[in-house]
Amino acid sequence: MELHLRAVDSAKSGTQCLVLGVLEGKKLLPAGKEADKASSGAIAAALRSGDLDEKAGATLLLQPVPGLGAARVLLVRLGAVSKLTRKVYAQALRAALEAVARTSAKDALLTLLDAPVRGAGPEWIARCIALESEKLDYRFTEYKSKKGRTPTLKTVNIALPAKAGRAKLKAALAQGQALAAGISVARRLGDLPPNVCNPRYLASQARALASKHDKVRVKVLGEREMSRLGMHCLLSVSNGSANEAQLIIIEYSGGKRGQAPEVLVGKGITFDTGGISLKPGAAMDEMKYDMCGAASVMGTLTACAEMDLPLNVTGVIAAAENMPSGTATRPGDIVKTMSGQTVEILNTDAEGRLVLCDALTYVERFKPAHVIDIATLTGACVVALGKVNSGLFTEDDRLADSLLKAGESALDPAWRLPLQEEYQSLLDSNFADMANIGGPHGGAITAACFLARYTRAYSWAHLDIAGVAWNSGAAKGGTGRPVGLLTEYLVNRAGKAPQ
Repeated sequence: MELHLRAVDSAKSGTQCLVLGVLEGKKLLPAGKEADKASSGAIAAALRSGDLDEKAGATLLLQPVPGLGAARVLLVRLGAVSKLTRKVYAQALRAALEAVARTSAKDALLTLLDAPVRGAGPEWIARCIALESEKLDYRFTEYKSKKGRTPTLKTVNIALPAKAGRAKLKAALAQGQALAAGISVARRLGDLPPNVCNPRYLASQARALASKHDKVRVKVLGEREMSRLGMHCLLSVSNGSANEAQLIIIEYSGGKRGQAPEVLVGKGITFDTGGISLKPGAAMDEMKYDMCGAASVMGTLTACAEMDLPLNVTGVIAAAENMPSGTATRPGDIVKTMSGQTVEILNTDAEGRLVLCDALTYVERFKPAHVIDIATLTGACVVALGKVNSGLFTEDDRLADSLLKAGESALDPAWRLPLQEEYQSLLDSNFADMANIGGPHGGAITAACFLARYTRAYSWAHLDIAGVAWNSGAAKGGTGRPVGLLTEYLVNRAGKAPQ
């Protein structure tokens, strides 16, 4: 999608679709008032007709409108000023773009930069427009012989309000496009079939990222190197698979030399059968999405590189395939982690924590500022929080606040769950230092407690994204979450947040 900032008269623009915002009480934004005046009140008359629903996000297409140069006019309801939050604005914008895309218009002129969004200025709005415009383009059709209809909309022009700062808005647009690119990377990796997107494929995509950006370096460890490091817990997950596990290290050096990096650790189970503790067959195809934590790390590093963010960020992806076979790990097996602690594996379907614990020990060498792991870890988190919030676990209150605020701003929310010492006893084992499951209660919490045992050396947070990483049913597909939350957090750390 091409995006351009334009200082234009909305009434005289020859755009194929002029998009005007409508507030509560049939009030138009300034550009809408100018267009209404040029149309001799035709737009106001359309509003008085009652055809535009009062609900925010409702749209009404008018064509043609006398006195205007536009071939079409799309009215979009923004609702009451007191309720015009970032979320409401983004939903209304998305509805408007989708409505334009359903027409044959090849370009559109948006006049929504001066909407009175609560807690957000024109820069945030510009980034939101870029993000939603680019999201509109995403389609996973690589394996379809017939691609279907694609929208004709190719160019979105954004009308500059009076006295708007073009340079800052242009930077905000670029930031939104970079974020959209990162989200698309994460979505595509999740949507790929597991016979294509295996651990080695993830490694190849990391190398491809490094080949595009001078500030990105990649190192990949195979099973021999991991074995020499003592990462036997991670390797226990790949024992049953013909596909070799990979530990993928992506270093983005955008900050000062010697600056402690922000470290992201992603669970990359490219397909999860459950291993010997085999999952039910229903919806098992969706277990290709068990690598969405890894995908979000790839997406976030892509966004950082595209933004040229002045920050050091390291991504570590623990990639493996969990398969049943004669060589697969069994329930009852005991394995030693890189940290030296031992784990009794009671359920081979609780494998995400097994690959993450060794990766979390490995990242100590980077002397990180903070470590955030991202994983489609537990069905229990889906039960607790549904498809709305990621589950956030950390003992660091400042880090928790930073992540929660980032999620709120990015419209990619998380909810903090407890991580109390009293839950740790549920992981007790008669035969090893710990078991890999904690019983039927508090499953998301005991999973986080397991990981906490490997993170005492640094400030750490865990994001359980099992409920938010993909959609099921007719809308099946990766969401790209939580690339938005993670990127916003890093942008804030770099001091580059839009106003």
